[in-house]
Amino acid sequence: MFMNLPNSRYLFLIGLATCATLIISAFYLQYVEGLEPCPLCMAQRIMIYLASAVFLLGALHNPQQTGRRIYAAIILLANLGGAGLASRQLWLQSLPKDQVPACGPDLNYMLEVFPWQEIITVMLRGTGDCAEIQWTFLGLSIPGWSLLWFVILAALALIILVRKPIQ
Repeated sequence: MFMNLPNSRYLFLIGLATCATLIISAFYLQYVEGLEPCPLCMAQRIMIYLASAVFLLGALHNPQQTGRRIYAAIILLANLGGAGLASRQLWLQSLPKDQVPACGPDLNYMLEVFPWQEIITVMLRGTGDCAEIQWTFLGLSIPGWSLLWFVILAALALIILVRKPIQ
């Protein structure tokens, strides 16, 4: 069914538009709704930025089969990494209050004071800030929605990866 879709460029553009919508939504929640992103949220954003950059390159380049597969594999890896981060945050949110890790300093402070290796470790592990549920929509928190969109974007990457070239 998906194997003989028209042009890969359209699939890359769909992925790019989806990522752009997610980035705009994140900025809306941060700057309009006043929700401060935690370290895991920022790490998930980085995965969306990476996926959107590769979707953009794929749309501009419109590569043949080998290039298309390379782009799709990178997009797939970024989204699987993002799904892992979102899953970790959902796990932190499910912990009882007494088992939640301690809250850490905010990201701006860490960028000014900590070495980058420690910042990356904190961003990937998460802190107590990551366990706080600040917003829900239709019963899902932000990392729940992130996980859903990472899975959808990974599925799109798989479609791009396995589809047959146009005859």
